Formats: sequence, structure tokens, C-alpha cells
Amino acid sequence: MGHCTRTQFEPLNIAVLTLSDSRDLSQDTSGQFLQDALLEAGHKLAERRLIKDDKYQIRSVLSQWIASNDVQVIITTGGTGFTERDNTPQAVKPLFDREIEGFGELFRHITYTELGTSTVQSRALGGFANKTAIFCLPGSTGACKTGWNKILREQLDATHRPCNFVMHVKKVAIDE
Repeated sequence: MGHCTRTQFEPLNIAVLTLSDSRDLSQDTSGQFLQDALLEAGHKLAERRLIKDDKYQIRSVLSQWIASNDVQVIITTGGTGFTERDNTPQAVKPLFDREIEGFGELFRHITYTELGTSTVQSRALGGFANKTAIFCLPGSTGACKTGWNKILREQLDATHRPCNFVMHVKKVAIDE
């Protein structure tokens, strides 16, 4: 599987979408963590937005980013629980060309050590649409730290062995 890796880090254009009915950008510690973490890792922030947890608004924003030639990865935070207002999985799954089943499974496996059986209430998920990788994390900053530090940081690094997702995302023009 070494064919999936490269010898040099390749910065990706990553968009961050926070889904919340109760916060604004100034209170969005989860989205801010993701922004800071991806920049620190050497990636580029394509865009960051916060919208209500409404499945049609979610689909609208994601569809624009999926169709964009400039967004390679989307990370959402929020809306993955079981309340009436948690709509992320229902909104995002129909957009996938291919689901990454292992992402949600691994996220829940890792968080089991932190939360115990409460991790079964996480509906974290991942997939691809138009060669755009999409990862949906819970809304807590702790969950975003777990998702980024223990899964996404490595999987979005072209040098990570034995394989990573970089070769599967769309190519974008390199800024010179």
C-alpha cells in the first residue's frame, strides 16, 4: 500500500463547517480548533462557516464546496447526536458517492476509551463526493480534538504510511 503515500507533505484546501443553533463564530471553539489545527499542520483554510443545523442549509453549503474546484476536504462539527435538531448524517449521507465506513467506526472505537458506552450516541461519519473528502465530527471541542489528532491529521498527510486519503482527493491548482 506504499503506493498511496508520497515523500513530501502536500497542503490541502480544507473547509470547516460548524452546525449550531446556539452559537456564533465568536463562541465556536470547535470550529476554531479545527481551523488552528489544520493551519498548524500546514494545510490551507479554504473557507469557514457556521450555519443552523438544518439539513437543507447543510446540503446547500456542502454542495457548493463539493462542486468547487478549490475545496479538497470538508470537516463539519456538530449535529451528529440523537436530538431532533441533529441532522448532519441525514443531510450528508445522500451527497456521498462513497462512504468511509471505517471513519465512524474508528472514531467511536477511540472515543470509547474517553466516554465509555456513551460513544454509541455519536453518528460521526465520513465519505467522498466528487473527490472531496468529507468528515463529520460531533460538536464538542474534545471530539474535534480526538477526530483531528487521532485520525484526520495522519490521514490528510501525504507522507503517512502505509496509506492516506490525499491521493483520493481532487487536485487543485497550486498557488505560486
